Amino acid sequence: MDTITNLVDGKPVGALSGATYDVIAPATGEAYARAPLSGREDVDQAMNAAARAFESWRDTTPAERQLALLRIADAMERRADEFVAVESRNTGKPLAITVTDEVPPCVDQLRFFAGAARMLEGRSAGEYLAGHTSWIRREPIGVVGQVTPWNYPLMMAVWKIAPALAAGNTVVLKPSDTTPMSTVLLAEVCNEFLPPGVLNVVCGDRDTGRAIVDHDVPQLVAITGSVRAGMEVASTAARRLKRTHLELGGKAPVVVFDDADLEKAAQAIADAGYFNAGQDCTAATRVLAGPQIHDDFVDALTDRANHTHTGQPDDPGATYGALNNEAQLRRVSGFIRDLPDHANVRTGGAVVGERGYFYAPTVVSGLRQNDAAIQQEIFGPVITVQRFTDEAEALRWANGVEYGLASSVFTRDHARAMRMSRRLDFGCVWINTHIPIVAEMPHGGFKHSGYGKDLSLYGLEDYTRIKHVMSNIEY
Repeated sequence: MDTITNLVDGKPVGALSGATYDVIAPATGEAYARAPLSGREDVDQAMNAAARAFESWRDTTPAERQLALLRIADAMERRADEFVAVESRNTGKPLAITVTDEVPPCVDQLRFFAGAARMLEGRSAGEYLAGHTSWIRREPIGVVGQVTPWNYPLMMAVWKIAPALAAGNTVVLKPSDTTPMSTVLLAEVCNEFLPPGVLNVVCGDRDTGRAIVDHDVPQLVAITGSVRAGMEVASTAARRLKRTHLELGGKAPVVVFDDADLEKAAQAIADAGYFNAGQDCTAATRVLAGPQIHDDFVDALTDRANHTHTGQPDDPGATYGALNNEAQLRRVSGFIRDLPDHANVRTGGAVVGERGYFYAPTVVSGLRQNDAAIQQEIFGPVITVQRFTDEAEALRWANGVEYGLASSVFTRDHARAMRMSRRLDFGCVWINTHIPIVAEMPHGGFKHSGYGKDLSLYGLEDYTRIKHVMSNIEY
């Protein structure tokens, strides 16, 4: 059994109470590590360390913060094999995919925010009142409390800490209780190049996260998680007038018009729907297909699913790995078990193997707009397909959910693509593709998918506050 520790004020420490919990490997269903079950006293210790560190970190220059982030990125790149092994064990993801699709983007995102630290801009100074000059300062907020999810534990930690540190804030972060190991490793690397207390990690359960949100010290709380968690965070933060940054769930529509290239669309959607076992808020799991292409598309997608393979991390043929935990496996299985009679499971719909939390790639057709599998986030390798009659109905159904994170349109008609991109009520619209994300562009949603942006300069701005300074130049 490995031992995972908190990292507070630059030092590895256990929970003050001595409490621990077992961390389960998704690929085997067996415990492989023990992590601290941190309480309010541990959070208080971390917050105090972050508050002390902020007094000096906020005065560092953008160039100094850039250099620290670049050094962290370089160290992560040098230790890529270690990060791949830990993240794969953490999540059950295939090693081969973690090598290409997890660690390199994390390194790139760190380097992006290292550069972004030196690119904050504001309005030009000017005399907007006679005899007075005004200008704008963008300042760090202070201590930031952060909570990350289990679907991309390493990458989401990078998305959270990189802009916060680049802007001059200090951080107390809690990783998901099921996937703490890669976040602690990242913090250990970061602390080689950061002053003590600038980045603190406390492991624990939901109560640990609540202690972070409810603590007096942080002026901003940022989470990636479920809608339920986001609502709870927003409610708690509102009582203390704290700022919140919420990246929550999704139910991405993928609108495939009759003129789309059927084979290319089916392949792209299978890739983006089954990636990471569908455990992605932007996953391409809710397809709306045109009336003429629908049947052929369902056949093509079913064929792609039948050629998609889930397996152990060291399986070179595995497209995706295990679901994260036993509760998630029950949730996905429950959605399929409770499908209405008019639904048709074309393939999949079953647990795979007797060890770990694996679920077969699944295609479901015949669902109606109000069915639970259309309205609620399944967060598993299940792609649904609905038949729409015209563009207006496709748009109405696409927007007819509580979520607003991501969407896509497949069509050869440029004007139609432009119309749809304007009217789709989602924070991201892809055209003839689905799921690519780059550090330079913002990621964040509308409606129940939350608010605030990750990545890009917009994400950096979210971790700053704006101050107006006016000087009487005739004094």
